[in-house]
Amino acid sequence: MTEKARGVGKGRILLRALGVLLTAIGAAGVFLPLLPGVPFLILAAACFARSSPRLEAWLLDHPLLGPGVRKWRERGAISRKSKLIALSMMTLSGVAVAQSPAPLWAQALSLGLMAVGALFVATRPND
Repeated sequence: MTEKARGVGKGRILLRALGVLLTAIGAAGVFLPLLPGVPFLILAAACFARSSPRLEAWLLDHPLLGPGVRKWRERGAISRKSKLIALSMMTLSGVAVAQSPAPLWAQALSLGLMAVGALFVATRPND
């Protein structure tokens, strides 16, 4: 039976492939301290929700990869550790931007966007 006959269009195939890629990046983030894994896993789950309920269920039920995604979906929660890492990296990046030779408008734009991101992260509930 062809994929089209099974109701799997190109969009679903692309979303499933993107979900697999994002899952791989997110899984790497579990082991690499400076790579944020959960945001990639949240995006992967969104791709799977639209393309493969089986893969979405697998990701949500995975003992290592699933808890952060479930907490985000249930309460929009981010762990304290993740918040600390994200806010620390944004602070370091902000210092680097402020010390850079970039034009003042570029520095201001970067720092403003970083501040919006930091505010968003800081105001999410803790898991």
